Amino acid sequence: MASALTSSSIKELAHGCGFELAGIAVACPSEDFERFQAWRDEGRAGEMTYLTDHRGDLRSDPRNLLPSAQTILCVGKLYNTPHPYSADLSDSDRGWISRYAWGPDYHEVMRRGLESLLERIAALHPEPFEWRICVDTAPLLERSYARAAGLGWIGKNTCLINQQQGSWFFLGELLLSIPLAPDLPAPERCGTCRRCIDACPTQAIVPVGDGHWSLDARLCISYLTIEKRGAIPRELAEKTANHVFGCDICQDVCPWNRRAPVNDDPAFQPSQFAPPLERLAGLTEEGFRSTFRHTAVWRTKYAGFLRNVAIAMGNSGHPERREVLESLTRHPEQSVASAARHALSVFDEHLHYTEKTERIETSESAAEPVVRLLKTTPDWPVAISG
Repeated sequence: MASALTSSSIKELAHGCGFELAGIAVACPSEDFERFQAWRDEGRAGEMTYLTDHRGDLRSDPRNLLPSAQTILCVGKLYNTPHPYSADLSDSDRGWISRYAWGPDYHEVMRRGLESLLERIAALHPEPFEWRICVDTAPLLERSYARAAGLGWIGKNTCLINQQQGSWFFLGELLLSIPLAPDLPAPERCGTCRRCIDACPTQAIVPVGDGHWSLDARLCISYLTIEKRGAIPRELAEKTANHVFGCDICQDVCPWNRRAPVNDDPAFQPSQFAPPLERLAGLTEEGFRSTFRHTAVWRTKYAGFLRNVAIAMGNSGHPERREVLESLTRHPEQSVASAARHALSVFDEHLHYTEKTERIETSESAAEPVVRLLKTTPDWPVAISG
C-alpha cells in the first residue's frame, strides 16, 4: 500500500497531537554549527561539558544520531499560562521559578506527545522506516532546525520566536528516514529592538559581530541557578534578585510575547508559583525530593537549590530572615553555607549604610537652626573705622 504521508499531512498529525507549531527541515548539517563551535571555543558554555566535549561535536550533523535520517519534523508545545510574568512580581519574599518548570518535567510531556505522533505517522506510512525522538537533551541544534522548518526565528535573546505566538515553547524533534518536502525558514523580525539586551541584569546577551548576538552562559541567571555547581561569584549573585531556578526576564520583556496565547492544560499550571523563600529554605532533602522530583527543578539538585534560596534571601534585603540564614551557615554543603554567610554580610552592609544615613540625617536636622540663624544674620563689617 502506498504511503499517504506528505509534509502537509504530517504537520496536521502533529497539530492533532497537541503541538501548536510544526514544520519540516532537511536532516543535514546546519550552517549554525560553525557559530556554535566558535561560541564554545570562546568558553561561553561555562561548565556545561556536555556542550564542549564529544557530545557537542555530535551536533555537527543530525545523521550522527540517525544515519538514515532524511527529514526532521520539528514541533513546538506552548507552555505559557495566564499567571503574571516575573517582571510583574514585586514581592521579594517570594522565589521565582522559571515558567517552563512550573508543571511536570517537560521532557516527559514532550516525549509522550511525540510517541503518539509516531504511532499516527506509522498508520499513514505502512512501509518500514527508522526514527529517533529528540527532546532537548539530544545533541541536536534544535533551534537552528526549528528556524529552518519555519517555526520562527532565533531572537537576540537566543530564544526561538514565532511571529503569531511568541517564544513560550518547548521544542521537540522526530528524525525520520522518510523524505518529505521541507518548509521555508521564517524571516528574522527583531529589527532594532534591544529590550531583552537592556533588561538582562547581568548583561549576558553579548554582541558577536555581523549584527548577531549571543548568550554568554557564564553570566546568565538561568545558567547560574541551574547548571552552575558550587559557589556563584558574588558580583553575579547580587544581580540574581529572587530567582531560585532559571530566569524569564528576556522573554518577559519581548514585544512578541505581549499577546502570546496561553495554554490552559493543567500540566503547565504552577504547582509552586513564586513560593515564599522562608518555606523553601526550610525544605529538607526529602521535602525537596517530594516537591520537585518530577519537575525540571530537580536538575539543580537540593544543595544548588538551597544555595539559590540563600542568595535570594540576601538579595531581598529583609534582615528578619537572619535566623534562617544563620542556620544555613551550618549546612554541610559548602556552597550553601557560603551563600548564607554572604547573605548575612549583605544584611550587615545594608544595616551599616542605613545607620550611617540616619546619622547624617540627624546631624543635618540638628544643624538646621544654626544654618537658619546664619542666613538671617547681617554680614559682619570687614573693618571698623574709628
